[in-house]
Amino acid sequence: MQRRVTMAVGTAALVVLGTTVPAAHAADSPRKAAAAAGALTSQDLATAGTGSPYYRIPALTRTTKGTLLAAYDARPTLGDLPGNIGVVLRRSTDGGTTWQPQQVVRKDAAPKGYGDPSLLVDRETGRVFLFYAASVNQGFFGSATGNDESDPDVLQADYSYSDDDGLTWKHERITADIKDPSWAGMFAASGEGIQLRHGAYKGRLIQQYAIRKDGANYAVSAYSDDHGATWRMGTPVGPGGDENKTVELSDGRVMLNNRSRPYRTVAYSTDGGVTYTPFQQDTELSDPANNGSVTRFAPNVDASHPRASWLMFSNTATTNSRSNLTVRLSCDNGQTWPVRRTVESGAAAYSTLTPLSDGTGPNPGMGLLWERGNVDHITYSSFDLQWLGGVCAPVTVSSPASLPAGRTTTVTVRVVSQNDVRLPAGTVSLDLPDGWSAPEADVPALDPGQGANMKIPVTVPANATAGDVRSTATYEVRGRQHSYGDKTFTVTQP
Repeated sequence: MQRRVTMAVGTAALVVLGTTVPAAHAADSPRKAAAAAGALTSQDLATAGTGSPYYRIPALTRTTKGTLLAAYDARPTLGDLPGNIGVVLRRSTDGGTTWQPQQVVRKDAAPKGYGDPSLLVDRETGRVFLFYAASVNQGFFGSATGNDESDPDVLQADYSYSDDDGLTWKHERITADIKDPSWAGMFAASGEGIQLRHGAYKGRLIQQYAIRKDGANYAVSAYSDDHGATWRMGTPVGPGGDENKTVELSDGRVMLNNRSRPYRTVAYSTDGGVTYTPFQQDTELSDPANNGSVTRFAPNVDASHPRASWLMFSNTATTNSRSNLTVRLSCDNGQTWPVRRTVESGAAAYSTLTPLSDGTGPNPGMGLLWERGNVDHITYSSFDLQWLGGVCAPVTVSSPASLPAGRTTTVTVRVVSQNDVRLPAGTVSLDLPDGWSAPEADVPALDPGQGANMKIPVTVPANATAGDVRSTATYEVRGRQHSYGDKTFTVTQP
Protein backbone atom coordinates (compact mmCIF):
# COMPACT_ATOMS: atom_id res chain seq x y z
CA MET A 1 0.00 0.00 0.00
CA GLN A 2 1.24 3.45 -0.79
CA ARG A 3 1.58 5.97 2.00
CA ARG A 4 2.04 9.69 2.30
CA VAL A 5 4.11 11.65 4.79
CA THR A 6 3.53 15.37 5.11
CA MET A 7 6.97 16.95 5.32
CA ALA A 8 6.20 20.61 6.03
CA VAL A 9 3.25 22.93 6.33
CA GLY A 10 3.22 26.70 6.15
CA THR A 11 2.74 29.91 4.30
CA ALA A 12 5.31 30.43 1.57
CA ALA A 13 7.88 33.10 2.41
CA LEU A 14 7.55 36.29 0.39
CA VAL A 15 10.57 37.79 -1.37
CA VAL A 16 10.09 41.02 -3.31
CA LEU A 17 11.66 40.81 -6.74
CA GLY A 18 12.33 44.30 -8.08
CA THR A 19 13.08 43.25 -11.64
CA THR A 20 13.85 46.03 -14.08
CA VAL A 21 12.22 45.10 -17.37
CA PRO A 22 13.91 46.23 -20.60
CA ALA A 23 11.72 48.40 -22.81
CA ALA A 24 11.68 45.81 -25.56
CA HIS A 25 10.10 43.29 -23.20
CA ALA A 26 7.56 45.31 -21.25
CA ALA A 27 4.78 47.78 -21.70
CA ASP A 28 5.07 51.38 -20.43
CA SER A 29 3.47 50.33 -17.14
CA PRO A 30 2.61 46.96 -15.52
CA ARG A 31 -1.08 47.60 -16.09
CA LYS A 32 -0.46 47.61 -19.84
CA ALA A 33 1.39 44.30 -19.90
CA ALA A 34 -1.56 42.21 -21.10
CA ALA A 35 -1.45 41.44 -24.81
CA ALA A 36 -3.60 43.51 -27.11
CA ALA A 37 -5.40 41.67 -29.88
CA GLY A 38 -2.94 40.57 -32.54
CA ALA A 39 0.11 41.33 -30.39
CA LEU A 40 2.80 39.40 -28.58
CA THR A 41 3.41 41.06 -25.22
CA SER A 42 6.29 40.11 -22.91
CA GLN A 43 7.52 40.98 -19.46
CA ASP A 44 10.38 39.64 -17.37
CA LEU A 45 9.34 37.94 -14.14
CA ALA A 46 12.88 37.28 -12.91
CA THR A 47 16.31 38.60 -13.87
CA ALA A 48 19.64 37.05 -12.95
CA GLY A 49 21.30 38.92 -10.12
CA THR A 50 18.08 40.40 -8.72
CA GLY A 51 17.02 38.42 -5.67
CA SER A 52 19.09 35.41 -6.74
CA PRO A 53 22.28 35.04 -8.76
CA TYR A 54 20.46 32.96 -11.38
CA TYR A 55 16.99 31.77 -12.35
CA ARG A 56 16.19 28.77 -14.54
CA ILE A 57 13.61 26.13 -15.52
CA PRO A 58 10.15 27.70 -16.11
CA ALA A 59 6.84 26.07 -15.17
CA LEU A 60 3.44 27.60 -15.90
CA THR A 61 -0.22 26.80 -15.35
CA ARG A 62 -3.65 28.41 -14.99
CA THR A 63 -5.70 27.31 -11.99
CA THR A 64 -9.41 26.55 -11.82
CA LYS A 65 -9.92 30.09 -10.47
CA GLY A 66 -8.06 31.60 -13.42
CA THR A 67 -4.88 32.45 -11.50
CA LEU A 68 -1.64 32.12 -13.45
CA LEU A 69 1.20 30.46 -11.56
CA ALA A 70 4.78 30.78 -12.80
CA ALA A 71 7.39 28.68 -10.97
CA TYR A 72 11.13 28.37 -11.57
CA ASP A 73 14.45 27.64 -9.87
CA ALA A 74 16.36 30.25 -7.86
CA ARG A 75 19.97 29.09 -8.20
CA PRO A 76 23.25 30.11 -6.55
CA THR A 77 25.09 29.00 -9.70
CA LEU A 78 24.00 27.84 -13.15
CA GLY A 79 24.64 24.24 -12.11
CA ASP A 80 21.87 21.69 -11.73
CA LEU A 81 21.24 19.58 -8.64
CA PRO A 82 22.99 18.81 -6.36
CA GLY A 83 23.18 22.38 -5.19
CA ASN A 84 21.40 24.71 -2.79
CA ILE A 85 18.60 25.48 -5.27
CA GLY A 86 15.15 26.67 -4.24
CA VAL A 87 11.80 26.61 -6.04
CA VAL A 88 10.10 30.02 -6.24
CA LEU A 89 6.82 31.22 -7.72
CA ARG A 90 4.88 34.29 -8.83
CA ARG A 91 1.09 34.60 -9.12
CA SER A 92 -1.10 36.69 -11.42
CA THR A 93 -4.80 37.11 -10.73
CA ASP A 94 -5.49 39.39 -13.71
CA GLY A 95 -4.56 37.15 -16.62
CA GLY A 96 -0.85 37.96 -16.66
CA THR A 97 -1.16 41.76 -16.66
CA THR A 98 0.48 42.13 -13.25
CA TRP A 99 2.33 39.65 -11.04
CA GLN A 100 2.53 39.42 -7.27
CA PRO A 101 5.92 39.42 -5.52
CA GLN A 102 8.04 36.31 -5.77
CA GLN A 103 7.40 33.73 -3.05
CA VAL A 104 9.50 30.77 -1.95
CA VAL A 105 7.74 27.42 -2.27
CA ARG A 106 10.64 25.21 -1.09
CA LYS A 107 14.11 26.11 0.12
CA ASP A 108 16.35 24.65 2.84
CA ALA A 109 19.87 25.23 4.05
CA ALA A 110 22.77 23.74 2.08
CA PRO A 111 23.48 21.09 1.01
CA LYS A 112 19.79 20.41 0.36
CA GLY A 113 18.33 21.52 -2.95
CA TYR A 114 15.06 21.43 -4.89
CA GLY A 115 14.78 22.01 -8.61
CA ASP A 116 13.17 21.51 -12.02
CA PRO A 117 9.56 22.44 -11.20
CA SER A 118 6.46 21.22 -13.02
CA LEU A 119 2.95 22.44 -12.23
CA LEU A 120 -0.19 20.32 -12.51
CA VAL A 121 -3.78 21.35 -11.68
CA ASP A 122 -6.51 18.90 -10.71
CA ARG A 123 -9.45 20.51 -12.54
CA GLU A 124 -11.94 18.51 -10.49
CA THR A 125 -10.70 19.46 -7.00
CA GLY A 126 -8.79 22.67 -7.68
CA ARG A 127 -5.63 21.34 -5.99
CA VAL A 128 -2.36 22.52 -7.52
CA PHE A 129 0.65 20.20 -7.57
CA LEU A 130 4.24 21.38 -8.00
CA PHE A 131 6.66 18.54 -8.74
CA TYR A 132 10.46 18.79 -8.49
CA ALA A 133 13.56 16.80 -7.63
CA ALA A 134 15.19 16.96 -4.19
CA SER A 135 18.89 16.37 -3.59
CA VAL A 136 21.46 16.26 -0.84
CA ASN A 137 24.67 14.77 -2.24
CA GLN A 138 23.83 13.68 -5.79
CA GLY A 139 22.01 14.84 -8.89
CA PHE A 140 20.55 12.94 -11.86
CA PHE A 141 23.74 11.39 -13.20
CA GLY A 142 25.33 10.67 -9.81
CA SER A 143 22.26 9.35 -8.02
CA ALA A 144 22.48 5.93 -6.43
CA THR A 145 19.99 3.22 -7.28
CA GLY A 146 17.31 2.37 -4.75
CA ASN A 147 14.36 4.28 -3.36
CA ASP A 148 15.32 4.87 0.27
CA GLU A 149 13.71 8.22 1.04
CA SER A 150 16.37 9.06 3.63
CA ASP A 151 19.43 8.18 1.50
CA PRO A 152 21.38 11.39 0.76
CA ASP A 153 22.89 9.77 -2.33
CA VAL A 154 19.48 9.11 -3.95
CA LEU A 155 17.89 11.92 -5.96
CA GLN A 156 14.41 12.11 -4.46
CA ALA A 157 10.96 12.68 -6.02
CA ASP A 158 9.11 15.42 -4.12
CA TYR A 159 6.13 17.62 -4.75
CA SER A 160 4.33 20.47 -3.02
CA TYR A 161 0.59 21.01 -3.19
CA SER A 162 -1.71 23.98 -2.60
CA ASP A 163 -5.42 24.09 -1.89
CA ASP A 164 -5.62 27.89 -1.86
CA ASP A 165 -4.64 28.74 -5.42
CA GLY A 166 -0.88 28.80 -4.79
CA LEU A 167 -0.79 30.98 -1.68
CA THR A 168 0.45 28.29 0.73
CA TRP A 169 2.06 24.90 0.17
CA LYS A 170 2.57 21.54 1.85
CA HIS A 171 5.30 19.09 0.85
CA GLU A 172 5.35 15.37 0.06
CA ARG A 173 7.97 12.77 -0.88
CA ILE A 174 6.88 9.90 -3.16
CA THR A 175 10.21 8.32 -4.11
CA ALA A 176 9.33 4.92 -2.63
CA ASP A 177 5.94 4.97 -4.34
CA ILE A 178 7.09 5.59 -7.90
CA LYS A 179 10.79 4.71 -8.19
CA ASP A 180 11.88 1.23 -9.19
CA PRO A 181 14.82 0.36 -6.90
CA SER A 182 16.91 -0.62 -9.94
CA TRP A 183 16.73 2.90 -11.37
CA ALA A 184 19.39 5.48 -10.62
CA GLY A 185 18.60 9.18 -11.22
CA MET A 186 15.00 10.32 -11.65
CA PHE A 187 13.51 13.80 -11.93
CA ALA A 188 10.19 15.40 -12.85
CA ALA A 189 10.30 16.87 -16.35
CA SER A 190 9.79 20.60 -15.88
CA GLY A 191 6.91 22.66 -17.27
CA GLU A 192 3.35 21.41 -16.82
CA GLY A 193 1.70 18.05 -16.27
CA ILE A 194 -1.77 17.15 -17.53
CA GLN A 195 -5.11 15.83 -16.39
CA LEU A 196 -7.06 13.67 -18.83
CA ARG A 197 -10.42 15.30 -19.56
CA HIS A 198 -12.17 12.60 -21.59
CA GLY A 199 -12.64 8.87 -22.07
CA ALA A 200 -11.97 5.84 -19.90
CA TYR A 201 -9.23 7.52 -17.87
CA LYS A 202 -10.98 10.85 -17.33
CA GLY A 203 -9.64 12.62 -14.25
CA ARG A 204 -6.24 10.88 -14.31
CA LEU A 205 -3.32 13.11 -13.34
CA ILE A 206 -0.10 12.56 -15.32
CA GLN A 207 3.33 13.99 -14.53
CA GLN A 208 6.29 13.14 -16.73
CA TYR A 209 9.66 11.95 -15.43
CA ALA A 210 13.08 11.25 -16.90
CA ILE A 211 14.82 8.26 -15.35
CA ARG A 212 18.24 6.63 -15.65
CA LYS A 213 18.19 2.89 -16.11
CA ASP A 214 21.14 0.61 -16.95
CA GLY A 215 23.24 3.60 -17.99
CA ALA A 216 20.62 5.03 -20.40
CA ASN A 217 17.86 7.63 -20.13
CA TYR A 218 14.15 6.89 -20.42
CA ALA A 219 10.86 8.81 -20.24
CA VAL A 220 8.03 7.61 -18.04
CA SER A 221 4.65 8.80 -16.74
CA ALA A 222 3.72 8.98 -13.07
CA TYR A 223 -0.06 8.92 -12.71
CA SER A 224 -2.81 9.12 -10.11
CA ASP A 225 -6.45 8.07 -10.38
CA ASP A 226 -7.43 9.31 -6.92
CA HIS A 227 -6.64 13.04 -7.14
CA GLY A 228 -3.08 12.57 -5.92
CA ALA A 229 -3.77 10.43 -2.85
CA THR A 230 -1.55 7.73 -4.40
CA TRP A 231 0.84 7.71 -7.34
CA ARG A 232 1.99 4.93 -9.63
CA MET A 233 4.64 4.76 -12.33
CA GLY A 234 4.13 3.50 -15.86
CA THR A 235 6.54 1.61 -18.09
CA PRO A 236 9.62 3.55 -19.25
CA VAL A 237 9.94 4.35 -22.96
CA GLY A 238 13.41 4.54 -24.50
CA PRO A 239 16.31 4.54 -24.43
CA GLY A 240 16.69 8.09 -25.71
CA GLY A 241 14.32 9.65 -23.21
CA ASP A 242 14.93 13.06 -21.68
CA GLU A 243 12.79 15.97 -20.51
CA ASN A 244 9.40 15.24 -22.02
CA LYS A 245 5.76 16.35 -22.02
CA THR A 246 2.45 14.63 -22.68
CA VAL A 247 -0.79 15.81 -24.26
CA GLU A 248 -4.23 14.23 -24.56
CA LEU A 249 -5.34 13.77 -28.16
CA SER A 250 -8.92 14.05 -29.38
CA ASP A 251 -9.08 10.32 -30.10
CA GLY A 252 -8.27 9.43 -26.49
CA ARG A 253 -4.60 8.61 -26.94
CA VAL A 254 -1.82 10.31 -25.01
CA MET A 255 1.11 11.62 -27.04
CA LEU A 256 4.52 11.95 -25.42
CA ASN A 257 6.83 14.57 -26.94
CA ASN A 258 10.50 14.17 -26.01
CA ARG A 259 13.62 16.37 -26.10
CA SER A 260 15.97 14.96 -28.75
CA ARG A 261 18.47 16.14 -31.38
CA PRO A 262 18.12 16.80 -34.35
CA TYR A 263 14.34 16.23 -34.14
CA ARG A 264 11.87 15.77 -31.30
CA THR A 265 10.76 12.20 -30.75
CA VAL A 266 7.21 11.12 -29.98
CA ALA A 267 5.47 8.06 -28.58
CA TYR A 268 1.81 7.18 -28.07
CA SER A 269 -0.23 5.55 -25.32
CA THR A 270 -3.67 3.96 -25.57
CA ASP A 271 -3.89 3.15 -21.84
CA GLY A 272 -3.71 6.60 -20.33
CA GLY A 273 0.06 6.91 -20.15
CA VAL A 274 0.91 3.56 -18.58
CA THR A 275 2.66 2.17 -21.66
CA TYR A 276 3.87 3.81 -24.87
CA THR A 277 4.91 2.84 -28.36
CA PRO A 278 8.63 3.11 -29.19
CA PHE A 279 9.98 6.58 -29.96
CA GLN A 280 9.79 7.87 -33.52
CA GLN A 281 11.15 11.12 -34.91
CA ASP A 282 8.88 14.03 -35.79
CA THR A 283 10.94 15.53 -38.61
CA GLU A 284 8.84 18.71 -38.63
CA LEU A 285 10.08 19.56 -35.14
CA SER A 286 13.78 20.40 -35.26
CA ASP A 287 15.35 20.41 -31.80
CA PRO A 288 18.83 21.07 -30.39
CA ALA A 289 18.08 18.79 -27.40
CA ASN A 290 16.29 21.47 -25.40
CA ASN A 291 13.22 21.38 -23.21
CA GLY A 292 10.01 22.35 -25.04
CA SER A 293 6.27 22.21 -24.49
CA VAL A 294 3.11 20.74 -25.98
CA THR A 295 -0.48 21.42 -24.90
CA ARG A 296 -4.03 21.19 -26.16
CA PHE A 297 -5.32 24.46 -27.51
CA ALA A 298 -8.86 23.83 -26.23
CA PRO A 299 -8.41 21.19 -23.51
CA ASN A 300 -11.99 20.55 -22.48
CA VAL A 301 -13.96 20.54 -25.75
CA ASP A 302 -15.62 17.36 -26.97
CA ALA A 303 -13.95 15.27 -29.67
CA SER A 304 -16.48 16.54 -32.22
CA HIS A 305 -15.49 20.18 -31.72
CA PRO A 306 -13.46 21.68 -34.61
CA ARG A 307 -10.66 22.62 -32.20
CA ALA A 308 -10.49 19.28 -30.38
CA SER A 309 -7.45 18.22 -32.41
CA TRP A 310 -5.60 21.55 -32.14
CA LEU A 311 -2.25 21.38 -30.34
CA MET A 312 0.27 24.10 -29.49
CA PHE A 313 4.01 23.42 -29.33
CA SER A 314 7.02 25.55 -28.38
CA ASN A 315 10.77 25.00 -28.57
CA THR A 316 13.97 26.49 -29.92
CA ALA A 317 13.51 25.46 -33.54
CA THR A 318 17.09 24.72 -34.55
CA THR A 319 19.29 21.65 -34.53
CA ASN A 320 22.46 23.11 -33.09
CA SER A 321 21.80 26.11 -30.82
CA ARG A 322 19.40 27.33 -28.19
CA SER A 323 17.86 30.10 -30.25
CA ASN A 324 14.87 30.84 -32.50
CA LEU A 325 12.13 30.21 -29.95
CA THR A 326 9.10 29.28 -32.05
CA VAL A 327 5.48 28.45 -31.32
CA ARG A 328 3.53 26.13 -33.62
CA LEU A 329 -0.06 25.06 -34.11
CA SER A 330 -1.19 21.64 -35.27
CA CYS A 331 -4.79 21.13 -36.38
CA ASP A 332 -4.58 17.32 -36.64
CA ASN A 333 -3.34 16.00 -33.28
CA GLY A 334 0.30 16.67 -34.08
CA GLN A 335 0.51 14.86 -37.40
CA THR A 336 1.46 18.13 -39.11
CA TRP A 337 2.52 21.54 -37.79
CA PRO A 338 1.56 24.00 -40.55
CA VAL A 339 1.35 27.17 -38.45
CA ARG A 340 4.39 28.71 -36.81
CA ARG A 341 5.74 32.04 -35.65
CA THR A 342 8.97 33.12 -34.04
CA VAL A 343 8.81 34.55 -30.52
CA GLU A 344 12.55 35.26 -30.21
CA SER A 345 15.09 34.82 -33.02
CA GLY A 346 18.05 35.26 -30.67
CA ALA A 347 19.18 33.27 -27.66
CA ALA A 348 16.49 31.42 -25.70
CA ALA A 349 16.25 28.11 -23.89
CA TYR A 350 13.46 26.29 -22.01
CA SER A 351 9.80 27.18 -22.63
CA THR A 352 6.38 26.08 -21.48
CA LEU A 353 2.86 26.91 -22.75
CA THR A 354 -0.53 26.99 -21.08
CA PRO A 355 -3.97 28.04 -22.44
CA LEU A 356 -5.39 31.29 -21.07
CA SER A 357 -9.01 30.26 -21.69
CA ASP A 358 -11.05 27.27 -22.82
CA GLY A 359 -9.66 27.74 -26.34
CA THR A 360 -12.99 28.50 -27.98
CA GLY A 361 -14.32 31.83 -29.17
CA PRO A 362 -12.96 34.09 -31.89
CA ASN A 363 -9.49 34.91 -30.53
CA PRO A 364 -8.35 32.89 -27.50
CA GLY A 365 -4.91 33.40 -25.99
CA MET A 366 -1.92 31.38 -24.87
CA GLY A 367 0.61 32.03 -22.12
CA LEU A 368 4.30 31.24 -22.60
CA LEU A 369 6.98 31.21 -19.88
CA TRP A 370 10.52 30.97 -21.20
CA GLU A 371 14.21 31.56 -20.60
CA ARG A 372 15.27 34.67 -22.53
CA GLY A 373 18.81 35.40 -23.63
CA ASN A 374 21.58 33.26 -22.21
CA VAL A 375 19.21 32.27 -19.36
CA ASP A 376 19.40 35.89 -18.12
CA HIS A 377 15.64 36.24 -17.66
CA ILE A 378 12.49 34.26 -16.95
CA THR A 379 10.05 35.95 -19.33
CA TYR A 380 6.28 35.69 -19.57
CA SER A 381 4.68 36.27 -22.98
CA SER A 382 1.10 36.08 -24.15
CA PHE A 383 -0.37 35.98 -27.64
CA ASP A 384 -3.56 35.09 -29.45
CA LEU A 385 -4.71 33.46 -32.67
CA GLN A 386 -4.62 36.77 -34.48
CA TRP A 387 -0.91 37.21 -33.67
CA LEU A 388 -0.18 33.61 -34.61
CA GLY A 389 -1.67 34.45 -38.00
CA GLY A 390 -1.98 30.92 -39.28
CA VAL A 391 -4.45 28.81 -41.18
CA CYS A 392 -5.13 25.10 -40.78
CA ALA A 393 -3.82 23.95 -44.16
CA PRO A 394 -0.76 21.65 -44.15
CA VAL A 395 1.71 22.19 -46.99
CA THR A 396 3.81 19.38 -48.44
CA VAL A 397 6.50 19.61 -51.10
CA SER A 398 7.36 16.71 -53.41
CA SER A 399 10.20 16.58 -55.90
CA PRO A 400 12.43 14.14 -57.80
CA ALA A 401 15.24 12.52 -55.83
CA SER A 402 17.61 15.28 -56.95
CA LEU A 403 17.63 18.68 -58.62
CA PRO A 404 20.47 18.99 -61.17
CA ALA A 405 22.40 22.26 -61.09
CA GLY A 406 21.84 24.40 -64.21
CA ARG A 407 18.43 22.93 -64.93
CA THR A 408 14.76 23.54 -64.22
CA THR A 409 12.87 20.83 -62.34
CA THR A 410 9.17 20.73 -61.56
CA VAL A 411 8.24 20.25 -57.90
CA THR A 412 4.75 19.75 -56.54
CA VAL A 413 3.39 21.76 -53.63
CA ARG A 414 0.20 20.38 -52.12
CA VAL A 415 -2.10 22.34 -49.82
CA VAL A 416 -4.92 20.58 -47.94
CA SER A 417 -7.54 22.58 -46.03
CA GLN A 418 -8.26 21.43 -42.50
CA ASN A 419 -10.49 24.46 -41.93
CA ASP A 420 -14.14 24.01 -41.08
CA VAL A 421 -15.10 26.82 -43.49
CA ARG A 422 -14.22 27.47 -47.13
CA LEU A 423 -10.83 29.08 -47.76
CA PRO A 424 -10.67 31.69 -50.53
CA ALA A 425 -8.07 31.58 -53.29
CA GLY A 426 -4.48 32.14 -52.17
CA THR A 427 -0.89 31.76 -53.27
CA VAL A 428 2.05 29.49 -52.52
CA SER A 429 5.73 30.39 -52.83
CA LEU A 430 9.08 28.72 -52.22
CA ASP A 431 11.82 30.28 -50.12
CA LEU A 432 15.01 29.41 -52.03
CA PRO A 433 18.72 30.33 -51.88
CA ASP A 434 20.10 33.32 -53.76
CA GLY A 435 20.39 32.60 -57.47
CA TRP A 436 17.57 30.05 -57.51
CA SER A 437 14.22 30.95 -59.03
CA ALA A 438 10.65 29.70 -58.82
CA PRO A 439 7.44 31.59 -59.60
CA GLU A 440 4.67 32.12 -57.10
CA ALA A 441 1.70 29.84 -57.81
CA ASP A 442 -2.02 30.45 -57.38
CA VAL A 443 -3.97 28.17 -55.04
CA PRO A 444 -7.69 27.79 -55.78
CA ALA A 445 -10.39 28.23 -53.17
CA LEU A 446 -10.59 25.14 -50.96
CA ASP A 447 -13.58 23.57 -49.26
CA PRO A 448 -13.07 21.81 -45.90
CA GLY A 449 -10.98 18.68 -46.49
CA GLN A 450 -10.17 19.64 -50.09
CA GLY A 451 -6.60 19.73 -51.41
CA ALA A 452 -4.87 21.15 -54.47
CA ASN A 453 -1.54 20.41 -56.19
CA MET A 454 0.51 23.24 -57.65
CA LYS A 455 3.30 22.46 -60.14
CA ILE A 456 6.19 24.88 -59.69
CA PRO A 457 9.28 24.98 -61.95
CA VAL A 458 12.41 25.40 -59.82
CA THR A 459 15.58 26.59 -61.56
CA VAL A 460 18.89 25.76 -59.91
CA PRO A 461 21.87 27.90 -61.02
CA ALA A 462 24.71 26.14 -62.80
CA ASN A 463 27.19 27.11 -60.09
CA ALA A 464 25.11 25.67 -57.24
CA THR A 465 27.09 23.49 -54.86
CA ALA A 466 26.06 19.85 -54.71
CA GLY A 467 24.40 18.82 -51.47
CA ASP A 468 21.26 19.37 -49.43
CA VAL A 469 19.36 22.66 -49.47
CA ARG A 470 16.52 23.38 -47.05
CA SER A 471 13.50 25.22 -48.44
CA THR A 472 10.17 26.39 -47.02
CA ALA A 473 6.90 26.54 -48.93
CA THR A 474 4.56 29.29 -47.71
CA TYR A 475 0.82 29.26 -48.34
CA GLU A 476 -0.85 32.67 -47.94
CA VAL A 477 -4.59 33.22 -47.84
CA ARG A 478 -6.72 36.27 -47.03
CA GLY A 479 -3.54 38.34 -47.33
CA ARG A 480 -2.43 37.66 -43.75
CA GLN A 481 -2.85 34.00 -42.82
CA HIS A 482 -0.05 31.54 -43.51
CA SER A 483 0.90 27.91 -43.25
CA TYR A 484 4.23 26.32 -43.99
CA GLY A 485 5.90 23.16 -45.19
CA ASP A 486 9.62 22.37 -45.22
CA LYS A 487 11.55 20.41 -47.80
CA THR A 488 15.18 19.42 -48.24
CA PHE A 489 16.25 19.41 -51.91
CA THR A 490 19.31 17.46 -52.98
CA VAL A 491 21.39 19.30 -55.58
CA THR A 492 23.56 17.30 -58.00
CA GLN A 493 25.88 18.25 -60.82
CA PRO A 494 24.40 17.34 -64.21
